[in-house]
Amino acid sequence: MARMGLIGRLIMVVGLASLPWAATARASETQAPAQAAPGLHGVLLDITRAGDRLVAVGERGIVLLSDDNGVAWRQVTVPVGNTLTAVRFIDARRGWAVGHAGVVLHSEDGGEHWALQLSGGEAAQRELDAARAAGDEARVESAKRLVADGADKPWLAVDFRDARHGLVVGAYGLAMATADGGASWQSWMGRLPNPQGLHLYAVARQGTELYLAGEQGLLLRSSDEGGHFEALQAPYDGSFFALQPLSDGRLLLAGLRGSLLAYDPHAARFQSLENPLPISINAALTAAGSTLVINQAGNLLRVNGNGAATPVPVAPGAPLTAATLAGDGALVAVGFAGPRRLALPANPTPSAE
Repeated sequence: MARMGLIGRLIMVVGLASLPWAATARASETQAPAQAAPGLHGVLLDITRAGDRLVAVGERGIVLLSDDNGVAWRQVTVPVGNTLTAVRFIDARRGWAVGHAGVVLHSEDGGEHWALQLSGGEAAQRELDAARAAGDEARVESAKRLVADGADKPWLAVDFRDARHGLVVGAYGLAMATADGGASWQSWMGRLPNPQGLHLYAVARQGTELYLAGEQGLLLRSSDEGGHFEALQAPYDGSFFALQPLSDGRLLLAGLRGSLLAYDPHAARFQSLENPLPISINAALTAAGSTLVINQAGNLLRVNGNGAATPVPVAPGAPLTAATLAGDGALVAVGFAGPRRLALPANPTPSAE
């Protein structure tokens, strides 16, 4: 099997007993609900905006909310204690969080309450059913191993383009999609040109294009909302951990050892960007007119229009894993020591956007 490489995602797969697929088995597949104590100072892996609210997720099922731009936080009750790796909201109320043991959680009230929509055992059984329906014996055997392994595979990224259509991807090439807001899920693994089952770390949309990125330089593109995918040959064979659309139509790819590439879909061309810090990159985002990336050492870099990344001065602290722009213009990041606000200096040069 391929090796996991992203420290920021804390992919420490928990070996759980094999369980039959059934909605009633979800409680057995997941760990006990998150405890209230460690949240504010625990390891957080992702953060996003839900309207003016900030929502952060992390180890042991921690979900934190802030209604004052990241100054104060409170922990909410979550029905699982599994580590949560990614969170996305499409508006102020509706959002999804994903994580270990194949859990997918959904909130309809801005993160105040969460319901379990999918577990790892269910996802494995859906892939087995899809493989059998396709008559693909090699895929059937692989899916049988997923079922036998039990609910131990983590989701690593989540994307929803509206309230109904969403996609979750993760370890060993796992990919599930929904067209009804998560009430039901279908396997997309048979659609992906990923025969080695490489881990999928990131999802991004750029116009009508849907992109998936993962380890060993894997970059997949769909031009029909996921109906079909093609593999793009990136000039890099390391893992990509983050994707960020740029306003000029290009796509930023960031990952292992500080690698930075910009892909132009119109010219079908990759451009390598200079990075003075050869440290793996956990996240990329657009904030205050700049394209920013965060590496595993907690450094913040601005990707400039001249094709280079330059460090942005920030106060030293624990390693960071993700960040988002708060309503007051501050950058709020999360990492190995909980959330923190970062003051951004003025952008001295034109950004890549």
